[in-house]
Amino acid sequence: MVRLLVLGGTRFVGRHVVEAALARGYELTLFNRGRSAPDLFEGIELLRGDRGGDLEALRGGGPWDAAIDLSGYELAHVSASSLALADRVEHLTFVSTISVYAGCPGGGIYESAALAQLDGDGDAYGPNKALCEQAVQATLPGRALVVRPGVIAGPHDPTNRFSSWVSRLARGGRVLAPGSPDRPVQIIDARDLALWMLDMVQRRATGVFNAVGPQAPLTMEGLLRACRPDAQLVWVADEQLLAAGVQPWDGLPLWVPRLTRGA
Repeated sequence: MVRLLVLGGTRFVGRHVVEAALARGYELTLFNRGRSAPDLFEGIELLRGDRGGDLEALRGGGPWDAAIDLSGYELAHVSASSLALADRVEHLTFVSTISVYAGCPGGGIYESAALAQLDGDGDAYGPNKALCEQAVQATLPGRALVVRPGVIAGPHDPTNRFSSWVSRLARGGRVLAPGSPDRPVQIIDARDLALWMLDMVQRRATGVFNAVGPQAPLTMEGLLRACRPDAQLVWVADEQLLAAGVQPWDGLPLWVPRLTRGA
């Protein structure tokens, strides 16, 4: 039996990780603040604390075979929790993001690509996650797995990035479709991601892995027609949308103009 600690565990991906681990018969412990769905899982050991300062429950808990960190965003917090777990777990998985990369070339990104740097200007999410990855790997050398998911969809998704398209297409009528029909799209289901991570934990895999999908190439048109095959799609070029002031992602989910993605 695998003794698994999950940092987080009650929202979106974490919820699917816990459900999948329970189905496999793992012995689960959750560490979180108890603010999001505190009564979601009955019969699981719950450790209350705050990775922003109160880590006593981690230091005194376990030991565990493995841990999955789903809630680390700040370098100081991740450094502290990793140090607290260094002698309490055999293996640590840190869930990061593909936003750690410095750019998005047209040919795709390998795990060895350059990472984004903090520069005091722009979104700090990716650079902060990159620093967190480095802290985990430095604290648990040879015992850390870093997972960099792309767009995640599935039940309990708080962003509605994918489900908003499903809802719009279900209403019928003419539907604005952004950019080019053949633009590649990558989405991974949270349940598939959870199962894959548990497989990697069971193997005690280490290193850095992008986690994107599906395996077969998917285009924007393919995605939209999978939601509704008879959809009346009206394609609008990137340049027109940008000129009209439409914001990528915020204005149209899953839309990343070619002009902002590099060659």
